[in-house]
Amino acid sequence: MAKSQKKKTKNKFIKTIIIGVSFIVLLFILFFGSIYFGFWGKVQSKKDLANIQQSEASEILDTNGELIDKLYKYNRQSISYSEIPKHLIQALVATEDARFYEHDGVDNYSLLRVFFKTILSGDKSSGGGSTITQQLSKNIFGRKSYGIFSMPVNKLKESIIAKRIEEIYSKKEILELYLNTVPFSGNTYGIESASQLFFSKTTSLLNIEEAATLVGTLKANHSYNPRLFPERSQLRRDVVISQMQKYDYLTSAEANEAMAEPIQLDISDNNTFQRQYFIDLVRSEVEKVLKTIKKPDGTFYSLEEDGLQIHTTLDLKQQELLEKSLRDQVEYLQPLFEAEYSSSPPWKNLELLQKLAEKTEQFQKWKSQKLSSNQIQDSLRKIRPIEIIKNRKTTVLQLSILDSLSHSLKQINAASLSVDPNTGSILAYVGGVDYRHSKFDIIKNAKRQVGSTFKPVVYAAGLKSGLRPCDYISAKEIIYTNAENWNPKNSSSDDDPYLNYSLKYALTNSVNTVSVKVLEEAGILNTIRLGESMGITSELVEQPSLALGVAELNMKELAKVYSSISNRGKVPELYFLSKITSKNGEVLAEIKTESHQKSSLNSEQNRLLLAMLENVVNEGTAKRLRSTYGLNQNIAGKTGTTQSNRDGWFAAVTPKMVNISWVGFNNQNISFKSTRLGQGANTALPIFGQLYKEMADDYEFDPITKAKFPRLTSEQQKALDCEGIKRDGFFKRLFSKDEIEKEFEKKEDEKKKKKSFLNRLFGKKEN
Repeated sequence: MAKSQKKKTKNKFIKTIIIGVSFIVLLFILFFGSIYFGFWGKVQSKKDLANIQQSEASEILDTNGELIDKLYKYNRQSISYSEIPKHLIQALVATEDARFYEHDGVDNYSLLRVFFKTILSGDKSSGGGSTITQQLSKNIFGRKSYGIFSMPVNKLKESIIAKRIEEIYSKKEILELYLNTVPFSGNTYGIESASQLFFSKTTSLLNIEEAATLVGTLKANHSYNPRLFPERSQLRRDVVISQMQKYDYLTSAEANEAMAEPIQLDISDNNTFQRQYFIDLVRSEVEKVLKTIKKPDGTFYSLEEDGLQIHTTLDLKQQELLEKSLRDQVEYLQPLFEAEYSSSPPWKNLELLQKLAEKTEQFQKWKSQKLSSNQIQDSLRKIRPIEIIKNRKTTVLQLSILDSLSHSLKQINAASLSVDPNTGSILAYVGGVDYRHSKFDIIKNAKRQVGSTFKPVVYAAGLKSGLRPCDYISAKEIIYTNAENWNPKNSSSDDDPYLNYSLKYALTNSVNTVSVKVLEEAGILNTIRLGESMGITSELVEQPSLALGVAELNMKELAKVYSSISNRGKVPELYFLSKITSKNGEVLAEIKTESHQKSSLNSEQNRLLLAMLENVVNEGTAKRLRSTYGLNQNIAGKTGTTQSNRDGWFAAVTPKMVNISWVGFNNQNISFKSTRLGQGANTALPIFGQLYKEMADDYEFDPITKAKFPRLTSEQQKALDCEGIKRDGFFKRLFSKDEIEKEFEKKEDEKKKKKSFLNRLFGKKEN
């Protein structure tokens, strides 16, 4: 009886195990089925996977059909299998997937090994069990978050896709796809990009040690980055070489010889990191357009897969000249700027650095990990290898995070935009000094105070109100009691208070006190309305300080204002796309700009304003274009410098090109210490000066550089013909006050007073 009872108990136990295992198997089948049939999101079909190799990069072309760049889905520099050296393939297979040629996309043997070694025996060195084909699936389609189910769902998805890939592609094709899509160190994708970055050579020329170094980084891109951690990277490289020896790809002698060589990097900085701002702009705009265009089969076009041709208005040759001019100017200014601060440089202000540190991802990560304040501060000061950009080259220094932020803070930034004032087409576009340092596009996104580059709008309003270029206005300082006792001053501290300047002279030499009085005469609201008619869309402050350029504008707004002056009052709409065509040449979209609006200046006023801006170049704050750069072409322009020398501007006007250049800092707490160095005439003007000098020396740019402004009529010449300065007579000086206090008169207020008086006089109700 006892024996029978034991047998029953044993059978019941076995039955329970069988039921339990069956239940687990059933759950797994159901779970797998839910993934297979797409309940956890799409699993790419064989048809989808067959299109991987058919993807064609779209080309961005300049106005002459020259290639600016290509937009790829998987890699910026794809290569074929025949260009990949045999020892690179061997290093990859030996390290990442030794049974690659034996499995069908999923290596069940490796999975079992991982299960038993990692899960049961706790051996973390056994690897992840993913084959090269599974990794390819991850590289191309990425992973999604499914909470606690993320790992099993993603792994099973990759297994299903990997098997399908193996049914469609040969092993060679899989290796080619993998090496063209896998991420390497240094934020590079694909073996060719990594080879060019770290060794300045094509993949086909990589030797065994170099190939093993790059393959070694695949285990952990950051940790084995050969620039940041050369010793650790070399140890990992030697593991790869040992694996090659283990699987008989290298003899013992060959392996020892390769491991005896130190890693010798040859870092390349050939990429253009200024043009990327324009490329991002194109990508963003084209993707919007493509959402409105369907293929014959009803699907939408893909910018990265359908081999489109994006025709732009950019002139690649002019773009290259502008990039170089801007780069050279910043490199010239940077050491001078740093040398000005002999003590207490603002980029070492601990309070500021702490605030910036608190905004970093690393700081937030430490905070989420419940690290104490002291622990976080210690981590911020911990020295580690950090890659920075210095003199346009990336270099690795032993720095703390605070040191790295300090280095970033002091970097001068600059941007420059050239447009055709007649059509609004963008000719050259540099949104920042270096895309690696900051991806923030100044032209597209920033609004900064524009300083004296706003003054032409003020003087235009003055002309519109009835003032003439040869009307004289006192330069004496005034305290405006209804504007918080604001006392605008001129840049020259020894100005004679008894001098009177013509409007032409005051604009030529950017005289602040006269500019405020011109604004007072024209009326603030009248000036704002005029500015809006000239292309300004940002809100302008209704304050007397508007005369000195406290307005925060975007560079494109300034480009439109100055284009209207060059284009006889017509304000162009700026654009950079002309058309999009398919790979067969079919026009998919033709970009047409809106009709030009007209500024409220009449042709006479506009031409006089242009002549006054020509005088800024001939005799005023921009005269170094003549003296230093030897430019004798028709050029007008205006310099600008904002408060505390934070921003330096130059707006250049020619008959066929308007250029707006800005120099400053990403962080507004940083500025040039002196106006001598930080003024727009010294920081921003040389960007245009060097650019136009190069253009003037090249006959291909003759249509731009040899163009002429409309001739002045004899009446206009007469209106501009006067001495710039007049001094008060003896008796006027005798009875004149040295210091004047008064209210800033607003024309609009005067109109309201008159209207109110008339309404009261005739018994009308006021609105």
